[in-house]
Formats: sequence, C-alpha cells, structure tokens
Amino acid sequence: MRVIIIEDEIPAANRLAKLLHQYNDEVEVVYKADSIESSVQYLAAAPEIDLIFMDIQLADGISFDIFEKVNISTPVIFTTAFDQYTLKAFKVNSIDYLLKPIDENELQRSLEKYQQLYPKTNHDFQGKILKLMQEMNAVKYKERLLIKRGQQLSYLKTENTAYCFADGKLCYAVDFNGNKFLLESNLSQLEEQLQPDNFYRINRHLLVNIESVKKVHTWLGGRLKLEVCPATTAETIVSRERVNGFKEWLGR
Repeated sequence: MRVIIIEDEIPAANRLAKLLHQYNDEVEVVYKADSIESSVQYLAAAPEIDLIFMDIQLADGISFDIFEKVNISTPVIFTTAFDQYTLKAFKVNSIDYLLKPIDENELQRSLEKYQQLYPKTNHDFQGKILKLMQEMNAVKYKERLLIKRGQQLSYLKTENTAYCFADGKLCYAVDFNGNKFLLESNLSQLEEQLQPDNFYRINRHLLVNIESVKKVHTWLGGRLKLEVCPATTAETIVSRERVNGFKEWLGR
C-alpha cells in the first residue's frame, strides 16, 4: 500500500508513519508534505498512491483548500485535534476521521475500513493485466534451431548448442558432443534470435554459448582468444570492437 502523509508537525508525521509500518510492513510512506503548497505540487503530478492521511489545520491554511486546487480521487483519512470539521470532511472523498493523538486501535479500524472499501483484489487484477501485457511485448528467443540432414529437417535445442559458425555462405551449429549440423539461418539472424544472456557473437564467423567457453586469453592488439569445448577450427579471437561487450557479457 502506497501512502502519503500531509502533516505539518514532524513528530506527528513520524509517529503516524511508524504506526502504519507496525500495522503492516508492506505499507510504504512515499511522501510527506507539510503544507498546502507542497501537497498540491505533489498531487498535481498524479502519483500512484493508495491512501492519503491528511491533517486538517496546516501551517499555511486548512487542508480542504487542497481539494479546490487539485483533483483528488484517492481515498483520504483525516487527522486532526479538533472535531468541528467532521461534516465537511465527509463531503470530500474521506473514508474516516481520526482525532489526535491517534489511537492505535482507531487507526487499525480505519485501515480495515479502507481495505473493505478498496479490496486489494482490484490492485492484484491490475497488476496481473500489466504483467500479461509485459509478457506479450517481451522478446521471444528461439528454443530450437532448424537443421538440415540430407533431405530431412530436424531441430537442435539451443540449450544443447555449444556454438554456431559460418563457413563461407553456409552456417553450422555444433552441440556439446561435437556433432555438426547445417542450419537454415545465417549467423546474423541467429545473433538476433538467440538469448543474449547465453550466446555472444565474438567475431564475423563464430557465435558462442557461455557454457562452451572454457578459457579466455589476452591476445595481440588488446583482443582476446577463447578456448571452447568442443574444439573448433573456426577463429576464436574476439574482434577488437567486440572485446568490451564480450567482457560485460562474460561477467553478467
């Protein structure tokens, strides 16, 4: 639950924050405002908040003025040392009215009332929709490579692929047992299609699986030379322009 506290007395604001955390350690006080001006500035930015605790008498006026300056749809629990504002409080979107000093049991009842009026399932549903949208927009990487065996097509799981290399216009994959397979894709296509956390193209001819890299040696001109398993006849020197990217990938 994301909460803001509008209170011009710092000790009172800190005590309320402490009580909220004691009630539920998932309560997050994301902002504390001590005036009408600072409250309006913050709320005008339309922050994602679940509940507002609002003192009525602030140093620069009455907090009801905030509602005249900015649209507030978030539920509000008013806190005050005076009870003459009760009726006016419920004319805005208040769900409760707490007298100072705030009693822990009264605060708990207010929060329980909030949870009944604004059940968490609504937020969970919105979260699930957001997660689903993120998954729909996520990049889907290949889990299998299409390979040719004579006149037949088959596949090789990417997790079993040690590396892929280009030989002229042809492209091959090699599994961890040293078996070589002719691929339908070229190396540039594979670089885009394979999970970048697991595969890295070290030069024009070779794209390696992190699990195939056994040793890395410094080489001439600031380059690197790899020992891969199974061994390959393809060049295993990391090109100069790819060295920094390879180091970052290796230590990811």
